[in-house]
Amino acid sequence: MCEWRCNALVKDATKYQPDTLDLNTDEEAAQYWFPCFQDMIMKFARQAEKSQKATDDSAADRAEQFREAYLRKLQEYRQKTKENAENLKVLGIRELLELNDKHLRLYGFPDPWLEQKKTENEAALKLLAERLQEIDDIAEHRERWTELVKGVLAGNMFDWGAQAAANIMQNDNSFGLHAALERIQKRPWLMDDLDRLLARFENGQEAHKCAAIFVDNSGVDIVLGILPFARELLRRGTKVILCANTEPSLNDVTRDELCSILEACSCHCAIMKQARLDKKLLVQGNGQRGPCLDMRTLPQALCDSLKETDLLVIEGMGRALHTNLYADFTCDTLKLAVVKNKWLAQRLGGDTFSVICKYEPLS
Repeated sequence: MCEWRCNALVKDATKYQPDTLDLNTDEEAAQYWFPCFQDMIMKFARQAEKSQKATDDSAADRAEQFREAYLRKLQEYRQKTKENAENLKVLGIRELLELNDKHLRLYGFPDPWLEQKKTENEAALKLLAERLQEIDDIAEHRERWTELVKGVLAGNMFDWGAQAAANIMQNDNSFGLHAALERIQKRPWLMDDLDRLLARFENGQEAHKCAAIFVDNSGVDIVLGILPFARELLRRGTKVILCANTEPSLNDVTRDELCSILEACSCHCAIMKQARLDKKLLVQGNGQRGPCLDMRTLPQALCDSLKETDLLVIEGMGRALHTNLYADFTCDTLKLAVVKNKWLAQRLGGDTFSVICKYEPLS
């Protein structure tokens, strides 16, 4: 792990700590999150079995082996926190989520949400032209940007890794972007820097040269939330780098999947099509193997691309809340997420589906 990699965007590489919580030193958090992951892993095991049971008779046995192995490791972590917490490195939600993905791969489940992601991407792409027209019909500049930011937040509701959001999607097949817009917290938000962000995007303000957007979920999130937002940045003359997971994790969009989505978008949006041709809209793998974001583990190719970045956008609970919520960067930074966990929302002073819109200008 080379220190220069942090220097791409992290303000002080010697102080950068991505994890928001430390389960080794925060006993209240540990008492909540360890049992939470014990319950969560049951759901992940069922999804793993479901993804392969039609084609592989060993899926059920391997899913059970995955569950048992994860729980053993989780118990090891918990025992260490009780015995010797002060001498342990930080243990955040990031490591427990990455442990899940590591064990899924170990037991032969590289991408349990693959088919679901395909279905949701295809469905969202059919609605993209309509969503772009909705945005274009908003003539007032400030109102349009407000709708774009709300669209990113509403899209972030479509997260199968968050039980509160998964319950809604499982029980309501018609749940879509507009329903999500009604479900998220109304302003003022839990962390609400929207007005400051809108002032930066005002007509007459110099456009950012390059925006790096670390994206989250497939389907509605990436297609109807992030892409319209990115398109508006392109209209301002800003180059956009979409940074997606290198390896599958939950229903997060991967780099390869995002490339395919953008190819399909060419049929719906001339702006994005031309930006792709002009190398103004790029896709990069972020080097992550889980749903969180550790800026110390970015691949060299991405670090090289980020040297011109003057706007960093981090989206989603994993990347902007479980990690990087309090991290400082060397450019204007926008952190967007919906808090889909009641305990965490209350820890931050809010409630389920509270909104994080944290804009931190470099100055």
